[in-house]
Amino acid sequence: MIITPAAPCDVAKLLLFREEAAAWLRGKGSDQWSRPYPADKLLATIEAGTVFMLRDGNTTAGTITLTPDAEDGLWTKDELAEPSMFVNKLTVAREYAGQNLGGRLLDWASDRAHRAGARWVRLDAWTTNKELQRYYLAQGFTHVRTVREGTAVNGGSRVSGWLAQRAAQRTDHEFTDHTPAPARLPFAA
Repeated sequence: MIITPAAPCDVAKLLLFREEAAAWLRGKGSDQWSRPYPADKLLATIEAGTVFMLRDGNTTAGTITLTPDAEDGLWTKDELAEPSMFVNKLTVAREYAGQNLGGRLLDWASDRAHRAGARWVRLDAWTTNKELQRYYLAQGFTHVRTVREGTAVNGGSRVSGWLAQRAAQRTDHEFTDHTPAPARLPFAA
């Protein structure tokens, strides 16, 4: 499988991925991703070069966003002073479930963050999705704290404030990486 940067033409596919994941989560009793995500915000992250697509031939198997920008109100000033990259919107197509692609995408993110000079890979997960939180813990993340105050990126109250991190490090994710080398973080040595 090949990982590549997302292109503007991927917006519709990414929005469909989110709808598919939201429907699956609803079936499991979760309200995660029940609010639509603004297409213009998604396009802006694609244009910023922070959205990546996992492709299996002509099929998109998954996606991950990896950015040096933290969502406002989640991390402390001291935490933000540490070189970190942030994972968002990790999604695997249902037809690829059970193949550990999510774990491998997290390993890829850890490797890319390490190459950028990050100490940490950080994320915020859905506050009420205990199964997802257990998943991230099993992937080597450590829970930092849960933030309930604030506003979500797509409006309404904050719903994704379970914060976790793991050390950024070289990994063998086994993907063919067709992404450009990551830019060094401005505070990285």
